[in-house]
This record gives sequence, C-alpha cells and structure tokens, in this order.
Amino acid sequence: MAERLPGPVELAGSWLPPVPGARSVGPWSPEEEIELTLLLRRTPPGSTGSGGVGPLGPDLGRRVYLTRAEFDRRFGIAPTELEALREFARLHGLTLRPPGSLGRAVRLHGRVSDLGRAFGVEILRFDHPTVPYRGPQGPVRLPAPLAGLVTGVFGLDSRPVLRPHFRRNTDPQASGYSLPEVASAYQFPPPVAGSSPSIGILEFGGGYTASDLTEYFGGLGLEVPNVVTVGVDGAGNAPTGDPNGPDAEVELDLEVVGALAPSARITVYFAPNTEQGFVDALSTAIHDAAHAPTVVSVSWGSPESSWTGQARGALETAAQDGAAMGLTILAAAGDQGASDGEPAGTLAVDFPASSPYVLGCGGTRLELSGTTIVSEVVWNDLSEDEGATGGGVSEDFPLPSYQSNADVPSAPNGFEGRGVPDVAADADPETGYAVFVDGAAAVIGGTSAVAPLWGALIARLSESLGKPLGYANPLLYPTGVAASFRAITSGNNDGYSAGPGWNPCTGLGSPQGAALLAALRTSGAGGAAP
Repeated sequence: MAERLPGPVELAGSWLPPVPGARSVGPWSPEEEIELTLLLRRTPPGSTGSGGVGPLGPDLGRRVYLTRAEFDRRFGIAPTELEALREFARLHGLTLRPPGSLGRAVRLHGRVSDLGRAFGVEILRFDHPTVPYRGPQGPVRLPAPLAGLVTGVFGLDSRPVLRPHFRRNTDPQASGYSLPEVASAYQFPPPVAGSSPSIGILEFGGGYTASDLTEYFGGLGLEVPNVVTVGVDGAGNAPTGDPNGPDAEVELDLEVVGALAPSARITVYFAPNTEQGFVDALSTAIHDAAHAPTVVSVSWGSPESSWTGQARGALETAAQDGAAMGLTILAAAGDQGASDGEPAGTLAVDFPASSPYVLGCGGTRLELSGTTIVSEVVWNDLSEDEGATGGGVSEDFPLPSYQSNADVPSAPNGFEGRGVPDVAADADPETGYAVFVDGAAAVIGGTSAVAPLWGALIARLSESLGKPLGYANPLLYPTGVAASFRAITSGNNDGYSAGPGWNPCTGLGSPQGAALLAALRTSGAGGAAP
C-alpha cells in the first residue's frame, strides 16, 4: 500500500475576521497579479541559535553587534530552503523573486487564482463604507514541506491596519514650542562635531515637500537635513496637500528628527498601509546596508487585536534581528488612552509599541517657562475629545525580564504581560510643537512626536557614548539608570494612573538627557559598533 503523504498544515495566526461593517461581495479578480511576502524561520529545527539571534531574549546579554553583512552570512536563507520554495512556486505556476533586502523573506508573484490554490484559500472582495479590500476567507494552509519553513504569508489581505498617532491643535492662536527649546528643557546632550547618525523613519501614507522643509528649518536657522526616501512595495513620497491627513505625520516626524539631531542622515521608508507593507518596511530598514540606520522610528500603530498573530511574530523576529545588529527601534504608544480606541470599558495597548524589542513612547503635558519645566503630568484630554496617551499591559507579549521589578500589573485577561510604554515626553497638542505642514505653520502633538523625539535623543546619546546604544530597553530599567528620568507621578489615561517608578501611562518618565547620559556611562551601556 502506498504511503500516504501528509496534507496541508494550517498556518497559525494567518487570518483575521472581516473588518466590522465589511461584507463579502464575491471573489477577487482571479486574473489580477499580486505579490506576496513569505517570512521564513530564522534557524533550522534543532539549531541552538548560538550566534545570539535565535534565543536572544529581551536582555541581549552580549553587546558585540553584527554588521548587516555578517548577519546575512550567518542567518541568511539557505540554498536548500530556496530550492524548496522554487519547487513550490513551479508546481503552482508562480514566480519566486530574489530575496533582496528583506532578510529572511522572499517574494512570491502570481495570479490571485493560483495564489489562492497554492495556499488553500479563496481570496474575496470585501465592501466597506470607507476602505474596500481583499482578504482570504480563512487561514492559510501550507504544504507539509513548507510548514516548518514559512512562518508568515503577507499580501493576501490588503486591509489598512495602521493609523498615525498625531493630534493637531485646532486653536488658530496656538503658537507651540520650538523643538530646540524642548530639547534644552529636556537637557539633550549637545551634538558631537563631525558625527552624522543615520535615522530611519517608517511612513504608511502621505509625504513631504522640499519647500516645507526649507521653510521650517530656515525659520529655525538650521540647514535642511539630508533626507533620502526609499519606496517599499510600490509606495513612495506622495504628499496629499491635506494638512490634516498623513502629510502631517510625515512632516512632523521629519521636522522633529531634523531639528533635534541636526547632523543626522534621515531615510524615510514609505510603504502601503497593510500588514505586508509594515513587515516589509521594517525588514527593509533593518537590513538596509546602503543607508544603515541605527535608529528606526515608527509613529503609526493600532491595537494588538487589529493584527494577525503572524504579523506580531514577524515584528518580533525583525526587531530581534535589529537588536543583534545594534539598532534601536521606537514606536508611539497611541493617542486614545488606555482603550487605544477599542470599545468603551476595554483596556488595550498599541502595537508595535507593545513588542518587548521596541521602545514604547508615551505622552505627557509639558508646561515650560522659557526652557525651564514648570510642570509635567500625564497627557489626558479625553474629556475634550482631544486624546490621551496610550499605555497598559500587553495580552500577547509576556513580561520581559527587564520589567521584572517594575510592578507591572496583570493584563485585563490575567496575562502577565509586557508593560507599555517605556518612556515618555510632551505629546499634548495644547502644549505641542511648532511645525510646518503643507505650506502653513501648525501646532501638533500626539505620541507620534514622542517616538522621533526619543529617536533623536538616542542618536545623541550614542554620539556622546561613542558607540550605538542599540537595543535600549534592558539598559534603561536598572535602578541607577531609571533614577535619571523625570518621574511623572500625576495624572491618568482613563485606565491607569501615574505614580512613582514605572507606570502604564508614562513608563519610566520623561528625559533628563544629561543625567541619563551620565547614568548610561556609569553602567557601561552601549555596544561595539557594527
């Protein structure tokens, strides 16, 4: 009797129910050609991961970072793995694209009908009042030879998943703080002469104009920074002209980073607003040897439940890769308080800020007199429908060891989860930042501003230390370093309250740059440059 071959295996976490309010209106055009991203496991079964990547753990004990070239040599895709993927593509009439700069990921191109058959799903068209999209009718199924190799299949579902975390001050009389005066209030260490840190920014819509940057930086008496754009998955710099749309996010990010790290080389990675776009943009930035960012800032996100499990796993893998190569990855913690925009009474945290390998950035309300801090409390304008800092406890990522003494409460479902955020800074639009968007001055806040602010500070700290800070989270929680933060002990985010030490509104607190630099020097933080 012939041996029965094993059947397809369901890929866990590869499907989300339809968006609320969406309805299926039949199959997606079967002849349309699309391109998927297949994420592969990092190490073969049985490998110990002795190179320090597989079992990194959130402490990353060793601080000798790998160059991107070294990482690719040690953890790149093996020829046998590529051959298995080529055979799969050939059997289904698909085209396998070269790996490119996505690390352990490949592209698979083909017709919708062929891709659906290859992965055991029907790809449907979903009608929605705001954003129609395509999506599979159920989870992906992998043939047995790929079941242990492929950990994520992205691109079958095209729904938007990210939202920008900026808040615009609508008062026409508002003037806002200049970024240099905020840097002075937060005691940023001075830039190091001759240094030019490389900072990456991820964007998922909108764009910027050279004239806006010229106007803004000229007004501050600064040179326009060196900005390069990288298109991912067909996206690019595409300003809409709508100052209340994603242009505000893009130009806020650029102006914060450029003003606070004036010698930085800035690379903006534009990608579609989908899970595939996010995974590909982050992977591209982390593995980009040409521009080699050491800091990557993300001002977009959404509740953990908005993402598939495979997307959260893909971020975790990519961020671990970044940690091994000495990158610091930062993300905004959200602008809708402890619910993160979920139904009333729900407590939720924002992803990707909830990843233990990402520095989550929460928000405060900062009152200044000149460059002196008069008061700083938790940002919460929810009573005026003007937002509040996100923060809380993850229901998906376990408590990392660096937070073991932080008194993180249990998540709403009882899970012992990762606490969000780690750090904070001014985010209240009423005490927001004076920027320039789509040809006009604006005052903008939100935790969107905090991620690039902390990204610029990390770059300056690395300059002063003479080595990349790298994976920062476990470096900031030890008592000697945590004591250098400005503790935020007053306020709440409509779910959690501030208090001494770490709290689920503002994390360890806001920066006192000089004290933080001294504490990091004393602790020997940072690592050998890749």
